[in-house]
Amino acid sequence: MRAELEGELRALASRGVTPGLAAVLVGDNPASATYVRMKGKACEETGLHHETVRLAKETTQAELLALVDRLNADPKIHGILVQLPLPKQIDSQKVLRRVAPAKDVDGFHPENVGKVSIGDPTGFRPATPFGVQQLLVRSGIDTTGKHAVIVGRSNIVGRPMAALLLQDGPGGNATVTVCHSRTREIKAVTRLADILIVAMGKPEFVTGDMIKPGAVVIDVGTNRVDDPATKKGYRLVGDVKFDEAKQVAGAITPVPGGVGPMTITMLLFNTVQAARQWAKS
Repeated sequence: MRAELEGELRALASRGVTPGLAAVLVGDNPASATYVRMKGKACEETGLHHETVRLAKETTQAELLALVDRLNADPKIHGILVQLPLPKQIDSQKVLRRVAPAKDVDGFHPENVGKVSIGDPTGFRPATPFGVQQLLVRSGIDTTGKHAVIVGRSNIVGRPMAALLLQDGPGGNATVTVCHSRTREIKAVTRLADILIVAMGKPEFVTGDMIKPGAVVIDVGTNRVDDPATKKGYRLVGDVKFDEAKQVAGAITPVPGGVGPMTITMLLFNTVQAARQWAKS
């Protein structure tokens, strides 16, 4: 998919435009630092301009908002990514809403949330659900008429995932059920899924007996669990118990791998889309 961007990047370059992504990292969260580094590497490999702004964890909300304003006004930057979570003294919603909708390549601004929910193609689809949708499309899994069950209702994955699967078009036209912490008899619901998408942040929550035989299982979770047998003292697992699930599922994504690389790739697609829309404006 990254190779597909080459033609579009050449077309933009002929007009003097190089898509630019700015990543803002506040504090020293190691997982966030890893994500930002991987995104920067992907930009370099693909030919996008990339800037990482690192701020101390003591940074005030006013200082962060001032930085966002500066990036909003910078013509070299077409996409702005504020890495979550932010320190406690900062209101994340206030910061995310300060990002100009035209540069909100994470798709978190209410304007983009609204556009995605009604199927407006100028809206930015959040990178993780967008990546899951493309993963299904590119793997030849037809979603039309299928029952898709999403476990988790976050604004980052669950809700926008439901909106994308409901839309009329490739990777859409599914019948969608969203489960959450108040869902009763969740096992009975997940076993109805032709496509089961799990994004709840609970290590290995979904077990083999919660999956309909032959179902497609997409594991969005990335969790650290203690494992003294490893050099780092921990290992990464998803929200699905992989060894059990793979015995039942028709197709399944691994953790690590699977959805993670797709998320980064879709962020590149959104940044190129932002540059294209800026060049037309």
